[in-house]
Amino acid sequence: MKGRHLVLSVACFLLLHLHGAAGAEMVAIAGEDINMRSGPGTDQGILWKLGSGYPLEVISKKGDWLQVRDFEGSTGWVHRKTTQQDAYVIVRANKDNGQQINVRKEPKTDAEIVARANYGTVFHVLGSQGGWIHVEHDQGVSGWILGSLLWGK
Repeated sequence: MKGRHLVLSVACFLLLHLHGAAGAEMVAIAGEDINMRSGPGTDQGILWKLGSGYPLEVISKKGDWLQVRDFEGSTGWVHRKTTQQDAYVIVRANKDNGQQINVRKEPKTDAEIVARANYGTVFHVLGSQGGWIHVEHDQGVSGWILGSLLWGK
């Protein structure tokens, strides 16, 4: 009976752990020059300013404030009213080599390239297919990017 209880406990732990990793709450910045603060309040120092659509993972909440993490692992606080639930992603690939990633016309590696994007470029998510994300940039470019090159989905 003890062995069975242990197996069940381990299975429940793994299920909860995996769900937490895959089901992280994501928000995006709604507006320009939104303050990321060092703590939950307008009296807290401004760490940096964020632009519209910038995706963030919610790691905790305190009243109307969200403690968030960005795609580089930096944390800070934003007011809930400065965020939106629309899905956005950011290019996380090729930081060190300065290479651009391809935005393709269709969700396949041999499809025509319609644009190129740099590390840190933000896109609105339109949908997904297989391992590909259908995206649109605020300058009107849309296409498909391999999901492993993005963060925030």
